[in-house]
Amino acid sequence: MSGRHVPTHHGEARSPPGATEEKLPAIIPTDYRAGYEKACELAPETAANYVAHTLIGDPLADAMMEDLSGVSRQEQALLFQGALLEQDWDSLTDAPSSAKEFFEDTEKVPDWVDFDSFLPGIRMFHRNSHLILGAFVGGTLVEGFATNISKAFFISGRVRDQGVRRLRQNNRHMIEIFMPDGLTRDGDGWKLSVRIRLVHAQLRRLLGNSDEWDHEAWGLPISSAHLGYAITSFSARLLDHMKHLGAKYSDEERDSFMSIWRYTGHVMGIPTSILFRDEEDAHHLHRIGSVCEPPPSPESIVMAHALVNSAPLVIGVSDPPERRKLAGYVFKVSRALIGNTLADQLKYPPGPSYGTLFIFRMQGRYKRLLASLGRKSKNDPNLFRFVSLLEASVLEETGISYRLPDHMYSEESSQW
Repeated sequence: MSGRHVPTHHGEARSPPGATEEKLPAIIPTDYRAGYEKACELAPETAANYVAHTLIGDPLADAMMEDLSGVSRQEQALLFQGALLEQDWDSLTDAPSSAKEFFEDTEKVPDWVDFDSFLPGIRMFHRNSHLILGAFVGGTLVEGFATNISKAFFISGRVRDQGVRRLRQNNRHMIEIFMPDGLTRDGDGWKLSVRIRLVHAQLRRLLGNSDEWDHEAWGLPISSAHLGYAITSFSARLLDHMKHLGAKYSDEERDSFMSIWRYTGHVMGIPTSILFRDEEDAHHLHRIGSVCEPPPSPESIVMAHALVNSAPLVIGVSDPPERRKLAGYVFKVSRALIGNTLADQLKYPPGPSYGTLFIFRMQGRYKRLLASLGRKSKNDPNLFRFVSLLEASVLEETGISYRLPDHMYSEESSQW
């Protein structure tokens, strides 16, 4: 599709690189061919754009990590810390040109960014913080793992072996980007977003050089297609799930929320050609990407169950009977959020979901009413444990580390 403009459903144009329209079906990873044919019946341009990006990563970050592959992990961390935390440009004097290009790119702020417009979304996030992680864990992340992105996480063991730590890292990142000035150059939200970009590039290199990664079937590890899809989940789909759990927000707040995630996606290195423009565009990309993706794989099932079963540990529920009880509750709410079809594909425990979200919302309102009257609630404790996930997001260490994984297997990598 080089040299060809692909219009979105808005009538705007994107230019997905990588192939001409005539050659595109021949280079689609085999796992995506059946879904691509179905997606073409709905939105051929968006489908072509999506599958083209399964073969694209983050060119600047990937080139840098390849050039730094012979540099020690400690030297890499010092380089990243000097440029990103300390803004010490002298630390780049002896760095490869690809590193200089990467760090110059991180400093660019697109002309569509308006930091003042982030304030309504920030206020909405904190007003609904008691619901957001429930929506994130029970809806957004599970839906993400239903795609082929689960393969990268399954092979690395990142959630299977360190699920609690990964959830806390996700939580902290989300909290920091929704702090006032969190996405400005000196904000921790910006720094953590760049760190994620580096981690993705490192994992792409490690997994891509592994015999365990099937390039012909899956495309590129942690591809820009999956990152573009993920950011639509973190934004538009998260808004949907939050609303189902009882969150309230205005049109201004939801637009602001989307703008925050869009800029976060930019800082994370997602190409403009697969980065949503607004909520409507995000829903469209998520819908067509979901059709392009193959059905949930065994890796998707393992990752979804590991995620749900890690949630109780995040808030300190380690007693086996209590942990199983809370995990069962999370499965129940998650089934109601993602729907019975996907829940069954992910081998969720059977059970009715009808009325679950209504009861959830009513219990939340009842709790807030009692709190306003100065009285304690005696409602289902699992509800309140579930919605306390966001508050349990503090990592053990302080500050931001730019140490990166040095092995594709989580259990064999140094701490990062």
